[in-house]
Parts: sequence; structure tokens; C-alpha cells
Amino acid sequence: MRLSRQQLILLVLLTLVWGANWPIMKFGVTGFPPLTFRTICMWLGLPVMAAVMVWRGEPFTIARTHWRELAVLTVFNMFFWHTLAILAIQSLSSGRAAILGYTMPVFSAVIGALWFGQRLIPRAWIGVAAAALGVVLLLWHEFTTLSGRPLGVAMMLVAAATWAVGTQLMRRTRIEAPTLTISFWMTLATTLWMSLLSVVFERGAWVAPNPAQWGAIVYNALGVFAFAQVVWLMLARELPPIASSLSVMMIPVLGVFSGAWWLGEVLHWQDWAAVALVMLAIATVLWPTRATPAPPTSVH
Repeated sequence: MRLSRQQLILLVLLTLVWGANWPIMKFGVTGFPPLTFRTICMWLGLPVMAAVMVWRGEPFTIARTHWRELAVLTVFNMFFWHTLAILAIQSLSSGRAAILGYTMPVFSAVIGALWFGQRLIPRAWIGVAAAALGVVLLLWHEFTTLSGRPLGVAMMLVAAATWAVGTQLMRRTRIEAPTLTISFWMTLATTLWMSLLSVVFERGAWVAPNPAQWGAIVYNALGVFAFAQVVWLMLARELPPIASSLSVMMIPVLGVFSGAWWLGEVLHWQDWAAVALVMLAIATVLWPTRATPAPPTSVH
């Protein structure tokens, strides 16, 4: 399968935006309530999404018959991911959080095989084993350091697994609406959810963001919610799994090395090994399978 030039450009931009966002998020929630950080980002990103919809002439309406499916997509694609990931990154380095978060394609392959009846080729099981070993290395390092936070690791893995379910559901959605419309309503519902959580759990810790934190908020609002999230959902609907997942193969690597460069996060051998194992796992799941030639037709 060949990607169009536009799709290839979108994949590259998506990889760069999401890869660089991990240290930016880590910086943004350092000394700032994480749920509130995410909530502000979403409230700023929503008007931009609405303006783009008006500019493109996209409808804002979704038929009532699809509301239940829209709610399910929102819960699995956004509620779990945005809540757990932003909480977990406070206790993990941005690089480790990125590695764990983008095990999503491996979870997606396993869930597709067990839940949706997709055939999982033998090499994919090798990938699953490699991902599991990588997670064990990360867990081992967390348990053997005083600053380790195994709860953060667990939250990122749950976030990745639920995102994988959401991706599978998104590829099978029957909602007859543009992806931008679906993304807008999913983001609005998630914004209200995050707002509720921030009021209930963080109201007493609210402070005004400093200029650097505002920079992280604006980057997330525009780069993540108004661009990357919409592009991902669009590619997940339009392209086969191998194409829509190409970008995520490099995102954890960018997250690890940008975090080390910008935040001074120290890389240990466990991190290097985990990066290699997770990349191997994702590659075994996503690498195209050579087509088996059809047997010759006998002529009688």
C-alpha cells in the first residue's frame, strides 16, 4: 500500500508533535495540578477546533442514533487515556511514560486477536513477549530506585490498553460523520469530564500558571488537541492498521531522547534496552506481511 504525499506529511508532523510533547507535558505539570493542566489545554483547544470546522464547512451535528457509540468511543479513546496519562507522567520520567504509553499498537494487536477475531501471526507473539520484557525492565528499575513510582507504570499501561481498544473501535465505527466532527464532540465530552475531576480533586491546589507553563499549555492546546489528536483519528479511520500506526513507532524514541536533552533525564541501560524491546515489539506487529502467492489454477 502506498501513502499519499499528504498522508505521509501528516504522519511525520504527528510523530514530531507527539514525540516532543512528552517532555513538554512533564515540564508543564511540574509544580502545577495535572488534571487542571489538561483541562485548560482542552478548553483552549476546543475553540480552535470549532473554528477549523466552520472554515472547512464541517457539520456539528451527529445523529441521535450514534450518540451511544460516540460515548463508547470517547470513554476508550479519551477518558482513560487523558486522565491516567497526565497523572502518571508526574511520577515517571517523560521518556519512560512515552515508552509505556506507546505500547498501544502491541495491545491493539492482542485485543484485535482475542476480542475482534483478528488472526495474530506467529511473529506478533514474539513482539508481545518483547514488549512484556521491556515493561519488566522498566518496572524493575522503578522498584530499585527510591524515586520509583510503580503506580505510574500501572496507570500508563492501563491507559495504553484502553486506547488500544478505542483504536480498534474507531476503525469499525458506523458513525456517519466527518472525523473532525467526531473528534470535536469527543474532546468536548472529555473536557467536561476533566473539568469535573479538576474541581473535585484539585480545587484547593489551583494556582496561576507561570509563563513557561502557559507555553506548555498552548503547545498542548494547539499541537495536541487541535492537530495531532484529530490527525490520528482521521488516519485511524482512513488507513489500514499498518499505515495508521506508522507514526507511533518513532514517538517513544523521540520522547526518550527529547526528555534526556531538554529535562536532563538520565538514561540507564534499562531504558535503552526497553526502547529497543518496545520498538522490536511494535515492528513485529506492524511490519507488512509478505503476501502469499496464489496457487496456480489448473486447466482441465
